[in-house]
Amino acid sequence: MNDSAPFSSTSTPEAWLAQADVVRQRLRAGRGAGVSRPDEVQGRSGLQLMQAVLAGELPFAPIGEAMDFLLVEVAQGRAVFQGVPGHRHLNPMGTVHGGWYATLLDSAVGCAVHTTLPAGRAYTTAELGVNLVRGAVPGREPLRAIGQVLHSGRQLATAEGRIVDASGRLYAHATTTCLVFEMPRPKEGGA
Repeated sequence: MNDSAPFSSTSTPEAWLAQADVVRQRLRAGRGAGVSRPDEVQGRSGLQLMQAVLAGELPFAPIGEAMDFLLVEVAQGRAVFQGVPGHRHLNPMGTVHGGWYATLLDSAVGCAVHTTLPAGRAYTTAELGVNLVRGAVPGREPLRAIGQVLHSGRQLATAEGRIVDASGRLYAHATTTCLVFEMPRPKEGGA
């Protein structure tokens, strides 16, 4: 049973915050923020890589620290990121900047695509469409971006994502198209 799934009767902001605290402690005790070396990713599928990041065995992306969000769940074709927008995420009008939503959604849909790739394959975002439907209140409650793959092929992958609160209320949604390609091989004798 997944107690942190959106729309679940056991999903509460407090439960989401507690889960994120456990993950945050694991990540800080692990490798911290950074970029994995080529030899660390070689031979691992995208799902294995994402699971290793979530376990703290591989570094997590530094963008999470800058934007105050983190990966909290990962499965085949699915990735969930959680964040609480703060004062530093406001635009000049005093509302949460659209870039915060877009970055959170791009991470969720991109990592969902990543979970479907075999070892030796990588992806990059080719297109991201974001629709904001409700404004978040800074510092109020956790929001989750849930990315789900729609199609994962040899050259293209598509996914959709949505940002929701613990009650299932929608804040934003997105679609992405990702280019899938062969990962460059490490050079002999170097990292």
